[in-house]
Amino acid sequence: MTITVLLVDDQELLRSGFRMVLDAHDGIEVVGEASNGDDAIRKTGELLPDVVIMDVRMPGTDGIAATSAITERYPNCRVLILTTFDLDEHAFAGLRAGASGFLLKDVPPAELVSAIRSVATGDAVVAPRVTRRLLETFAGHLPDPDSARDPDTRLALLTDREREVLGQVALGLSNLEIAARLSLSEATVKTHVGRVLAKLQLRDRVQAVVFAYENRLVRPS
Repeated sequence: MTITVLLVDDQELLRSGFRMVLDAHDGIEVVGEASNGDDAIRKTGELLPDVVIMDVRMPGTDGIAATSAITERYPNCRVLILTTFDLDEHAFAGLRAGASGFLLKDVPPAELVSAIRSVATGDAVVAPRVTRRLLETFAGHLPDPDSARDPDTRLALLTDREREVLGQVALGLSNLEIAARLSLSEATVKTHVGRVLAKLQLRDRVQAVVFAYENRLVRPS
C-alpha cells in the first residue's frame, strides 16, 4: 500500500528537500504541500493524507494549532511534528495536541522514511525513553501534583493490571521490559497496551505517556 504524505513548512526549500527524499522511496507519495497552518488544515481535508509532516513555527496558524484541528477533524490522519531541537519547547504541546511523535528537521533520510512508515501503521515515532525525557524536561507544563484536579474519568475503565501496564509504559519501558518486570509474556503485554489505548481512546504510546503523566499515575523524577 502507498502511504500518502502532506508536507507542511513555511520554507519552500525544506519542503522541496523532503519531497526529493520521499519521492525516491517506493510506497510513499507526497500528495501535497502547505506553507502555513490554515493551508495545512484545508489541504488535509481535501487530500486526507495518511501522514502530515508538520512544522511548528509558521506565520498565522502555527503547527500546534493546526495539529490539534487536524487530529480532531480527521482522526485517521497521523501528524509528525517537526522541531529544530530535540527538546523544543513546543514538542510537548504538539504531543498533547494529538501528534504521534516528533522529528528533527535534520533527520537522516532513512529515519524519516522509517518514521513515516511506523506512524502510518499506528505506532509512535518517539521512542519511549525519549518521550519520558521530553516530559520530564517539560514537567512545568504538567498539572500541579497537589492541585485539586480530578483524574480523568476514563481511568475507571481500566483494570488494575491495565493501570499497572500503563504506568510501566509511562516509565519508558518497552513491551519486553514490561513483560519481564510484571512476569508476563510479551504478547500479553501487547494485548494489555492495545486495550489501554482503546479504552482511553488514545492514538499510541506517546499519547498514553502524556495521559499517565497528566493524571499523575507517574511523576517526573
